[in-house]
Amino acid sequence: MTGKKDITIYDLARVLSLSPATVSRGLKDHPAINIKTRKRITDTAREMGYRSNSFASNLRMQKTHTIGIIVHELKSQFISSVLSGIEKITTEAGYDLIIGHSSESYRKETSNAHNLFHKRVDGLIASLAFDTTDMEHFDPFVKKGIPIVFFDRVEDFPYGTRVIIDNVKAGYEATAHLAAQGCRRIVHFTANLGRNVYAGRLKGYQQALADYGLTFDPALVMVNDLSEAAAIRAARQILSMNPRPDGVFATNDFFAAVFLQTLKENGLRVPEDIAIVGFNNDAISRIIQPKLTTINYPGEEVGEQAARSLLDQLTSPSAAVASAKEASARTTDTIIIRSELIIRDSSLHRKV
Repeated sequence: MTGKKDITIYDLARVLSLSPATVSRGLKDHPAINIKTRKRITDTAREMGYRSNSFASNLRMQKTHTIGIIVHELKSQFISSVLSGIEKITTEAGYDLIIGHSSESYRKETSNAHNLFHKRVDGLIASLAFDTTDMEHFDPFVKKGIPIVFFDRVEDFPYGTRVIIDNVKAGYEATAHLAAQGCRRIVHFTANLGRNVYAGRLKGYQQALADYGLTFDPALVMVNDLSEAAAIRAARQILSMNPRPDGVFATNDFFAAVFLQTLKENGLRVPEDIAIVGFNNDAISRIIQPKLTTINYPGEEVGEQAARSLLDQLTSPSAAVASAKEASARTTDTIIIRSELIIRDSSLHRKV
């Protein structure tokens, strides 16, 4: 079945006995068209089901007013809050969003980047997948001078802007807090150490151990995928250790909460037997009992800053399309968002 033909400004002009130019100006609320005529035009357009052809208009202006986003996870509260921050800023500026989900896959991330490039997005905001090994899939954006903002998981890349927290500082504060509570055998649960976020937190963990006179034991750094199943396995592993750790710094709140609950179900007391610190300040950290000490990672602020940075580049004269040579020579800017340790019951009342 063939759909009805789209209504054009020429159809409106014929019905209204006006010129197409007048109708076009009236639909754009141009002050040269008197108010009554503008209302007559817009009312008729609504009645006839007219839809503006923004696609054609955007092509003429070589702008689509869309921003591409690539995220590694959609079920994460952190990512949801980042997207909320991006959407808040971009909607106010009249931009639409196209979201690509890599599902922690470099191959899918590459496919998303190519897809968004061919959809002619005006700019790109991205957080890298677990297994991203190179940045070649972003080269077409570089060559076209299309601005890119990376957030959270970033790489050394001589183009674009990075929006991150100081992961070394955050890792230090989490570990130092446990040490200050009297913990002497502190486990660090983390993920792919090739990613900046996890490498930085590990570095902070190591620095805090050194400052508190504690020996770094590589066997107490446990790398996994931070899934629910991994948290359960990790808790069972801790239960079987002798001597058993008395402190845990987990680089993800969901993992920490599942880990904590599994320990409790197996008779361990938190924080009396083992103190726990998570990361992100997700809602689950305030629901689990005891409530989880964590690092506040303000996702919405990250999203807002990423969006503002991208829009600044899109509206600045210096963001005009550059040659490939000029683009590849751009220096990466880094925006540091403030994080902070939030102390709750899961890590307190240790006997020193």
